[in-house]
Amino acid sequence: MGRSAMGRKSLIVGALVALLGIGSTGAVLASFTGPGPWVTGNNTGGIIPYSPDLEGVYEKIAQDYCARWRRLSQITSVHRVYGDYISFVCIDKPWMIH
Repeated sequence: MGRSAMGRKSLIVGALVALLGIGSTGAVLASFTGPGPWVTGNNTGGIIPYSPDLEGVYEKIAQDYCARWRRLSQITSVHRVYGDYISFVCIDKPWMIH
């Protein structure tokens, strides 16, 4: 890959980071959102493996996960121990009719 291609890639990544405002928490959030090895669940809720890096971010992870089904999220338990989980439920919006 030539210098100009690498320079363009760096410029694009830099612009995306600036536009999205991804800081240290944003990078953690980007790696934990959506289905995959980090969030386990379905349309009624799920669990997130606990990590100290997730303090203050796990609410957003649950919100993003439940938003896929147009639902709100509610954190039900947080066990601040490695190997434990943060659990959440996805609840219907009060004004929504199915």
